[in-house]
Amino acid sequence: MKKFFLLVCAVIFSASFLIAQTKLPPVDKSTMDMSYYPNGYPVSKIQDKPTDPLVARVIYSRPQKSGRTVFGDLLEYGKVWRLGANEATEIEFYQNVKINTTKIKKGRYTMYCIPYADRWTVIINKENDTWGSFKYDIKKDVARMDVPVQKQAEIVEAFTMTFEKAGTGTNLIIAWDDVKVSLPIVF
Repeated sequence: MKKFFLLVCAVIFSASFLIAQTKLPPVDKSTMDMSYYPNGYPVSKIQDKPTDPLVARVIYSRPQKSGRTVFGDLLEYGKVWRLGANEATEIEFYQNVKINTTKIKKGRYTMYCIPYADRWTVIINKENDTWGSFKYDIKKDVARMDVPVQKQAEIVEAFTMTFEKAGTGTNLIIAWDDVKVSLPIVF
């Protein structure tokens, strides 16, 4: 009888445990990614080897080309784009920076762009925590700058953003399909 009672208790406990499990959402095909300047900053920080102070971090989702024509089709020229997929891309500056002639204060911002065949208008906006570009408000722009499109021979399957060191700061490289742009950031 004692064994039977313990068995019933074990079954009830197991059943309640299974029922209480959290159902996880499905995995999105557009994975989230993050880039830092200087590159690899979190790893160098935990190794106590940071060489340069942290300047910027960009958080974005990586849509895939998946055989589609991206620019001029999937993304219409002349329309505001969230610079990735899902949530709008966020950039955080850990110190004051300058993009073109615009001074941008340390803080967290959302990035958008308006793609054209020959250039992109890159937008830094003070609205945060938004999905897509559906609620984009031009009145909240902090900076806008046109950057030339560079055609690439190699196709980039997954939308990518990364920083590269430059003479007076860094360039934020944004690449997808056969297109690349470079946004100069001075600090």
